[in-house]
Amino acid sequence: MSEEASVEALLEEARLTAWMPPAAERLRLRQAANLSRAQVAAAVGVGRTTVANWEAGSSEPTPPGRLKYLRLLKGLAEIYPTPAPSASTPAPALVEEFTFSLETLRGPDGLAVEGAPGPCIRCGVITTHQSIEGHPLHVGAMCRPATTTPSTPAPTPSPASPTPAPVPTRPQRRARSAARAQDETTGLIGRAVHEELANAAGDVDIALNALVKRAINDVMRLFDETRATARYQFTAYPALPDILKKPSKKEPDQIWEARPNFRHPDYSLRAPGDIKVTALDVNAAYLSALKCWLPIGKLEHSTGTDGIDPKRSGVHLITPAPWLHPHLPDPIGDRDEPGALWVTNATLRLLQRLSGPKYGLAEAPVVHESWTSGATENFLDALRKTLTAARETALAEDDTVTLEYIKAMYSKFISTMGESIHNREMVRPDWMHIIHSQAYANLWGKAYKAHQAGLDIISMMGTDELHVTGNWRQVFTEGRGVSEMKIKHSDAKTSGEYTVGKTTR
Repeated sequence: MSEEASVEALLEEARLTAWMPPAAERLRLRQAANLSRAQVAAAVGVGRTTVANWEAGSSEPTPPGRLKYLRLLKGLAEIYPTPAPSASTPAPALVEEFTFSLETLRGPDGLAVEGAPGPCIRCGVITTHQSIEGHPLHVGAMCRPATTTPSTPAPTPSPASPTPAPVPTRPQRRARSAARAQDETTGLIGRAVHEELANAAGDVDIALNALVKRAINDVMRLFDETRATARYQFTAYPALPDILKKPSKKEPDQIWEARPNFRHPDYSLRAPGDIKVTALDVNAAYLSALKCWLPIGKLEHSTGTDGIDPKRSGVHLITPAPWLHPHLPDPIGDRDEPGALWVTNATLRLLQRLSGPKYGLAEAPVVHESWTSGATENFLDALRKTLTAARETALAEDDTVTLEYIKAMYSKFISTMGESIHNREMVRPDWMHIIHSQAYANLWGKAYKAHQAGLDIISMMGTDELHVTGNWRQVFTEGRGVSEMKIKHSDAKTSGEYTVGKTTR
């Protein structure tokens, strides 16, 4: 490179560095172009975590990747300029400042700082989050269109009370912030559906196909938004032990997820009889299973019971005790070979409960070794609540498109969080196996509840299928909510209700 070219390159980098947009704008530009962090990282020559840190504002772009990154941002800014502020934005001075500051203020703990409520300088909707300059500003991309038309005057604020309001406690502030975040992120789902329906000129099938294709990117964005006020930092790409790596494409995973395929030995479709059986369907089984204990850091190895801790989670090599109750599904699932096997924390917790004084159904499993990390049961709770709320709204409105879109989001979120080419944002096969196992454990709990109420369990399969005798409506609430059950109609051979007979043994 000539001396003149070297000087010009330095001047270009200096100009771009002076122009560098704030962190939230970097995130907006990437999402506007529908680029993954992996794509940006590969183009710039850095790691995905580095790109994530640049977009979060926890670090600033540095050489050698800075110049390429700034060139990319500059090009994207020309294609996707900053949206014009809403007509409901209260003051021109704030609009001018917003052009240069899109970043939400965060405290030392990394959480968004809240203050007095006011209209967001980006969209005009009331929020308590603040920009760096102290103006109201939503977190990340949680803005939504203002519901007030430009011709409608803003309501006159009531005079302040002479008695100061009590300062909310930290748990109260966190609860209010989570509720607002849930409401705002639910709006992202509705806008995506409206956008694709408009693009498809109202054709439901075309819109739904488009929504399913974008489901992974959309749910990852939703995941990021629901993490805005979270207290837990997690490792998205930990070094994985060999047990969590699939040997090959043709070989099965080494983690046993306890998938059930139970048939009651005393009943048969071939035996003559008129015993009525109802095939029940568990609604949104994987969505409910997002409530589970997930390890949030790098997995660490331990032997014996050293890794067994209520506040840790991961995978464990165990030898389960014999299951001596043929009228109930084996909680370990149906195995062809006895002996030790690798299971997830969700399965181990179920086995430990069943060996305790409340159930007393089996001996405790023997734990040989474990790979675990510090864990929380609430890591995906905000995402689960957001999707559940959107699902309930769609059910109430009989909105099939949104229902299928939500199902695609949570199912693909789970299935691609392992080593998948379709999701480069995280590699956590341990989470995938744990969530699957939690869905099976939840189904086992429903089967036991039915058994305790006097119903016989005829069969139990997958994560959502339970066939029982007797009056099941006295045990479960019928409906399509996540805590309800409905009659299964997908299988033409045993659809809804059928009869079986008792076998003679």
